[in-house]
Amino acid sequence: MNKQEILIIDDEAQIRKLLEITLRNNGYKVVEATTAHEGLIMAASHPPDLILLDIGLPDDNGIEVLKKLRQWYSKPIIILSVQNDEANIIVAMDNDANDYLSKPFRTGELLARIRSYLRNSGGTEETAVNHIGDLMIDFKTRTVKKKNEPVKLTATEYNLLVLLVKNEGRVLTHQYILNQVWGPGNADQSTSLRVFIAQLRKKIENDYNTPELILTESRVGYRFVIPT
Repeated sequence: MNKQEILIIDDEAQIRKLLEITLRNNGYKVVEATTAHEGLIMAASHPPDLILLDIGLPDDNGIEVLKKLRQWYSKPIIILSVQNDEANIIVAMDNDANDYLSKPFRTGELLARIRSYLRNSGGTEETAVNHIGDLMIDFKTRTVKKKNEPVKLTATEYNLLVLLVKNEGRVLTHQYILNQVWGPGNADQSTSLRVFIAQLRKKIENDYNTPELILTESRVGYRFVIPT
């Protein structure tokens, strides 16, 4: 069985070494680039299964690299950066990064997110019925059940849930969700989004006050996770 390949684009030698050891010890093939130019060439010549991208590269801004990659590369990209302010995170997410981890990061958390993205990017045909714990979502019939009992959702609640589930593990910014569910030009509907998230949690979470499925990424957006 071929090992899944991860491309690291980072100019910091210590970080690359840490990542290389961690990833190789967990069964991944690792390739490395120290500049944006080198990383773009390596990604194009032999597309990896996932890219770990630093923002502070010596020859180009990582966001610009992300934009260039997203012109053709559809597999997961995780941003790793010391720049952890809200604005940078939102810009990265709105330019289609799958995730954003601030340095220093916990290797266990990084590995968990890598596994999630690689599992979801395998290119397999979409399953019509999804079972998530005691929750069942049937995309074909647009029905949802919890503990085998029907869950009554509005059209907006259902569309919101499907968007979150189909992007399992990925942080979706407020703006991205509003564009996808409410349509372009609805940036002023952030209050409505919070209300709908709250309603959805009440209907699908075991404990509304301690959500396990729909997690809030403070000031950025939401992430749907499948509890282990």
